[in-house]
Amino acid sequence: MAEQITGGGQFPQMTFNAVGGDTVTLPDDIDTPFALALFYRGHW
Repeated sequence: MAEQITGGGQFPQMTFNAVGGDTVTLPDDIDTPFALALFYRGHW
């Protein structure tokens, strides 16, 4: 199980497939010190 991120914690390095075939690497692809990451699993 992954560790819980707490206030002031560092977001772990993750790479995701984006809609359209691109990839997004968090937190490297975010250009601001403040961001919100929303994960939606869709449906199976």
